[in-house]
Amino acid sequence: MTTPEAPTLIVGLGNPGPRYEGNRHNVGFLVADELAARIGGKFKAHKAGSDVVEGRLGARRVVLAKPRSFMNLSGGPVAGTSKFYKVAPESLIVVHDELDLPYGTVRLKRGGGENGHNGLRSITKSLGTKEYLRVRFGVDRPPGRMDPADYVLKDFSGSERKDLGYFVDLCADAVEALAADGLEPAQNRFH
Repeated sequence: MTTPEAPTLIVGLGNPGPRYEGNRHNVGFLVADELAARIGGKFKAHKAGSDVVEGRLGARRVVLAKPRSFMNLSGGPVAGTSKFYKVAPESLIVVHDELDLPYGTVRLKRGGGENGHNGLRSITKSLGTKEYLRVRFGVDRPPGRMDPADYVLKDFSGSERKDLGYFVDLCADAVEALAADGLEPAQNRFH
């Protein structure tokens, strides 16, 4: 008897609802939507607290998830979805916005600090570990003295939106490479 292949869980972070759709903080949802389109799936509500799509990216079995909670409470749905699908932290990829990277820059890493990102802080607390994979999508620092919390809840600017589709596609490519090839080969390709 063969056991089914454990999936890779790919979580895009964001805030639910139309009010937040175009916000910088929702770039994780945009990447998750792009990946869902690539596997030909539609998100459906799951009892663990996320909207999910199951499928394959290349040869890899994946579960895509978008927590239905607000960003700062992402940990519960992520931990619940991980537990339901029996996904260990090392097979969890979280896609999120990153203030400390220039707009459109994509960086991959395992573990580390949360850099003030409350969604990551919530996930770390709920999982009891920081040792999960992260795909960081640069949204740049806020201009002047703007509060970073206000900045990430604003929509992308007109000039940023011109290239947003390209950068979301690039980030989705990086997620696919990370799931298929592992951290170091994906970093070598996308850094």
